[in-house]
Amino acid sequence: MSKTIFILNGPNLNLLGQREPHIYGSTTLDEIRENCITVAGGLGFDVDFRQSNFEGELIESVHQARNASCGIIINPAAYTFTSIALLDALKTYDPPKIELHISNVHARESIYHNSLISRVATAIMIGFGADGYGLAIQAMARFVKPR
Repeated sequence: MSKTIFILNGPNLNLLGQREPHIYGSTTLDEIRENCITVAGGLGFDVDFRQSNFEGELIESVHQARNASCGIIINPAAYTFTSIALLDALKTYDPPKIELHISNVHARESIYHNSLISRVATAIMIGFGADGYGLAIQAMARFVKPR
């Protein structure tokens, strides 16, 4: 079994640390990536960390994860609420999937309340800021450890 966790990030997350820091904090995506590598490594996992502003690239990443990973952690960003194509791709992926959001989407405008991705997520991590990524990796390690 692969010991690689795919961590996928959707549109505009490349602007973390600059974009709406009052909502998303001041941590950059590069800092999150480095922390993910450290946390996962401490648990015996590798990380394939990706970000794309393009829906098709995220779908291709899910397809690649099918044969190369033990789990997906995905922050689909705006695609959470709009992408049936990403939902369909995730339906083809059997190992655990954790949906992640930096902010508490349920405390925000109603447009952010209806996740399509939640329908196929094994678990959801919401509102822990950048720390949510490390927490999601710890949760994933529990989901995929050999039984």
